[in-house]
Amino acid sequence: MNATCREAAKFTSIAEGARDFKDNTRSHRQAHERTLTLHPTVNDANIAPTLCPQQQEIKNPNPTTMDPTIAITKAIATSDYPALHTLFTTTHPTLNPGEQRSLSAHFLFHAVSSPTFFPSAFHSPLLPPILDVTLSNLPPVVEGGADNTLRQRLFDFHVERGDYATAARILSGMKMEDNPNSVYYVTPLDRCDVFVKVAECYLEEDLTVEAEGAVGKAGGVIEAHGIGFPREVGGGVDDDGTKMEGEDVEQQQRTITLLLRYKSTYARILDSNRKFLQAAMKYYDLSTAYLHTDAIDAEELVIMLGKAVTCAILSPNSAQRQRVLGMVYKDERLSQLDSIPEFQSHSSILTKMYLNRIVQKQELETFESSLAEHQKAIMSDGLTIVERGVLEHNMVAVSHLYTSIYFSQLSSLLGVVDADKAEKVAAKMISDGSLCGEIDEVEGLLRFVSRAGAAGGKMSSAEEEESNLIRWDETITNFCVQLNKVTDAVKAV
Repeated sequence: MNATCREAAKFTSIAEGARDFKDNTRSHRQAHERTLTLHPTVNDANIAPTLCPQQQEIKNPNPTTMDPTIAITKAIATSDYPALHTLFTTTHPTLNPGEQRSLSAHFLFHAVSSPTFFPSAFHSPLLPPILDVTLSNLPPVVEGGADNTLRQRLFDFHVERGDYATAARILSGMKMEDNPNSVYYVTPLDRCDVFVKVAECYLEEDLTVEAEGAVGKAGGVIEAHGIGFPREVGGGVDDDGTKMEGEDVEQQQRTITLLLRYKSTYARILDSNRKFLQAAMKYYDLSTAYLHTDAIDAEELVIMLGKAVTCAILSPNSAQRQRVLGMVYKDERLSQLDSIPEFQSHSSILTKMYLNRIVQKQELETFESSLAEHQKAIMSDGLTIVERGVLEHNMVAVSHLYTSIYFSQLSSLLGVVDADKAEKVAAKMISDGSLCGEIDEVEGLLRFVSRAGAAGGKMSSAEEEESNLIRWDETITNFCVQLNKVTDAVKAV
């Protein structure tokens, strides 16, 4: 009986051991299956080779510990600006230069390709430092030219906000190549357009040096590729008489508009640099472009004429200035300036200057109120540009009316300066030969002397030659005016 009990107990112990081993085996198998779920292998066909998004979040809840390219793509898709800011201020600096360039290019390509990321991202205060980092750390070529696309979008955004200097700086960094097979290929016309836009924006901020550099590059493209005004506008016919259709007509109109913008920008730069005579000639040239066609609005041409008058009045006295005054004076559209508020006094002042008549003080004040700030600059003698110009003109005009005049009376007549300044201006004009006269300091008197009288009734050979040159200049001016009218009439036929 005892032996039987011992055998039964032994059998029970073996059964329990087998049951424990089975339980342990089942536990190990379940643990192994959990391991396979979390760490799949490529040999397991029933388990996905990559982690699902939820598992990625569990494994890498912090974007700085996630693969940077994956983190960037995810942040762009969800417009997660803080995550992007962390990546480019924390992770990006720790990478080597090659990895930094690759990561920047990856961000730009996916950001530009996203239909939702821009332009809303531009309004985030976290984005500017990100863009500064990426645009300054790029490989030579970015897929699809994404960096150029971004610069164009940034340019439009800053222009809308009125931040023209930043817009110009960003757009000027565009990569533009001649090779048609390059992702950075830009047609000559588009290249010129970029440079003109940059110059226009710099001018809005009165940054004339930067604007001059940009417009110079535009001029280089125009000269290198022979871009010029078509001889015929409208009617769908190009320079060689071939009929144009659809896109060709649009391209012609675009060329005309771009060249006019270029010339206008160049004239504005000359104006801003106070090269008023050159600016006047450029503005007048623009005012006559396609005058008798529908290519340009006639009102815009009249405004260009008004700007030409402004610069002609401000330019220093010379024979060339007199030619420009003559061209504008004989323009049939001059009287139209009276209907434009900013040019109301221009036609009367220009007429008086061309005909050597005295400009009155109230006319000067009206004219000066229409000037830009750079045109009101005070010179070393304490006079503004327009005050000095009108004073010198009136001095010459007075010399045609008087044989002598007291400086006290002269200053009252001129209405712009006191007697001492009038005397200084007269002395300077006499010394440089622009006024023929004598100053009696004791009497405070200015005596005007004709050139012939100053030479004892007979002009010297040099003075006679100068007089002949002036008459020759007037003849050429009249000829050019008539030639312009004939050319415009032929274009209109």
